[in-house]
Amino acid sequence: MNALFFVVLGLYFVAVVLQFSAAAFKKEKLAGLSWPVFVAAFALHTLFLVLRGVIARRLPLSNQFEFACAFAWGIALLLIVLRVKVKAVWLSVAAMPAALLILSYAALQPREITELMPALRSAWFGIHIGSAVFAYSAFVLAGCVSLRYLRMKKQGTADELKLQQMDYLSYRLVGFGFLFLTVVILSGAIWAEQAWSAFWTWDPKETWALITWIIYAVYLHLRLRRKKDAAFLAWYLIVAIPVVLFTFAGVNTLLPGLHSYA
Repeated sequence: MNALFFVVLGLYFVAVVLQFSAAAFKKEKLAGLSWPVFVAAFALHTLFLVLRGVIARRLPLSNQFEFACAFAWGIALLLIVLRVKVKAVWLSVAAMPAALLILSYAALQPREITELMPALRSAWFGIHIGSAVFAYSAFVLAGCVSLRYLRMKKQGTADELKLQQMDYLSYRLVGFGFLFLTVVILSGAIWAEQAWSAFWTWDPKETWALITWIIYAVYLHLRLRRKKDAAFLAWYLIVAIPVVLFTFAGVNTLLPGLHSYA
């Protein structure tokens, strides 16, 4: 399992290097080679998660290593979907490194397979944590789209229609992630009442999940009411990424609480 994990990590690294080399040296062949390497990494990544789940006899989402692996997998999955559905080839140069960085963080975590803690043995386990994977992945990709939006707008390499499509794509990603984060909070409240006899305890993880939810609720309000232009909203989504990452990893490191095992 360790060998498979590092093969996956290595393939993602190769894909990112090829993608950056293609962008730096204007070599389309390198970009064309980068994509099948990335897809191969994703396939092996999926295999790794399935095998770990089979060995552990549970969903591989119970600790920081497993969640980080699933988080990186979610980013890769959404990138593949976007490239297939909306031909967002331009997104790869920002999204591929995001998946690599999250998986690199996973490599720093303990990789032992452990038994589920009693508090995690619930029907809400997969719904609550699985929803968080897709919420965080969508938010990170929305930030990646915004990075490319600002870069392409500054360079003048995209016409106004293309920029509008990118702005709309980031909006749709945030809407997707916001829906899943809402599921995370609601399912977590129900689960907390069952496990700890309280719907809300102001645990650091709960609090920062709520802060993240509010930040993206504000974005949706601004976007729907057209109170700010697309460039401002793109910067907003970029600045929001550290909040997502802090909710994901920083809280566990700096603000231990009831969710410290996660």
